[in-house]
Amino acid sequence: MNTNMRRAAVAVAATAMAVTLAACGSAKESGGGTKSSDSAKKGDDLKIGLLLPENQTARYEKFDKPLIEAKVKELTNGKGQIVYANAKQDATTQNQQADTMITNKVDALIVDSVDSKAIAASVKKAKQAGIPVVAFDRLAEGPIDSYVSFDNEEVGHVQGKALLQALGDKAKSGDIVMMNGAVTDPNAALFKKGAHAELDGKVNIGKEYDTKEWKPENANANMEGALSALGKDKVIGVYSANDGMAGGIITALKAAGLSKLPPVTGQDAELAGVQRILAGEQYMSVYKSYPQEDAIAAEMAVKLAKGQDLGSIAPKKIDSPTTKAVPSNIVPVVSLTKDNINDTVIKDKIYTVAEICTANYKAACDAAGLK
Repeated sequence: MNTNMRRAAVAVAATAMAVTLAACGSAKESGGGTKSSDSAKKGDDLKIGLLLPENQTARYEKFDKPLIEAKVKELTNGKGQIVYANAKQDATTQNQQADTMITNKVDALIVDSVDSKAIAASVKKAKQAGIPVVAFDRLAEGPIDSYVSFDNEEVGHVQGKALLQALGDKAKSGDIVMMNGAVTDPNAALFKKGAHAELDGKVNIGKEYDTKEWKPENANANMEGALSALGKDKVIGVYSANDGMAGGIITALKAAGLSKLPPVTGQDAELAGVQRILAGEQYMSVYKSYPQEDAIAAEMAVKLAKGQDLGSIAPKKIDSPTTKAVPSNIVPVVSLTKDNINDTVIKDKIYTVAEICTANYKAACDAAGLK
């Protein structure tokens, strides 16, 4: 081989190596697979996996699933579809559901994790398969591509402030009970942190529980234990992290025969919670705009599936325990009391007046001006 031929061969080999390295780099950046580019070519014909954690809380089946499904349809000209699974509070089941969706080659995953640590293995598998993952409502561990939730620490602040407002100058006249959420839910720790920031030093915390699986019956049992230990007349308020548990707590308070129920907080603006607020049994809830959060999650999933930049839909960067600078969107929250039901859940068409104001609540609705 002469010198010129040798130089040409070296040049060709170098070019081929550069192309190969570039291709490897692109594959690595997109999660080690070609799924993103395949999805981009696929256009609107997308399959989006939706993994929700449980069905104890009304929001998941009533709001999140149908709203995300409708938004995906809207964004894909009716061609996109949701592949859905609910883990019913079982982390192992959720990992199996995720792995099945990965095997079936969905174009993106929206994951609201039962256990933020346990789901990391499936998130890693999705990344290796080139399937982008949107962490929805809870900040999942593993190499997630984006995150949308509410300001969860602010939720705790809002709840704590409301409880202090309800107690007024009697804040230290007795004990309060704190009923936090499940330790497997990273949001529960943030609610708890925000609430403690407001309450510590201003109230006497007689008993505090991390409630297993967010179940109302577990909160009910915990509340019965607290009343027995502290004395029913000593409990002047209850911090409940959500409405489902508030229902179990209020049942225990009623069963104890209290002449007047102490103020009880909540979260999620569940229908039963809104009705209890109107009836004066529950002091407040935290309203979170599910339509806004769900629309953002759907848009993130569709954009990622198509290989598009998230742009203004993910204006923040948030660090998870395993991943730095995750593109994120944090939706604000509102304290829901008897005074602003019209301006929140009714205005946003979460519930109609007819749904709220059933026969048992008609008088309370009339007094609150809900017609």
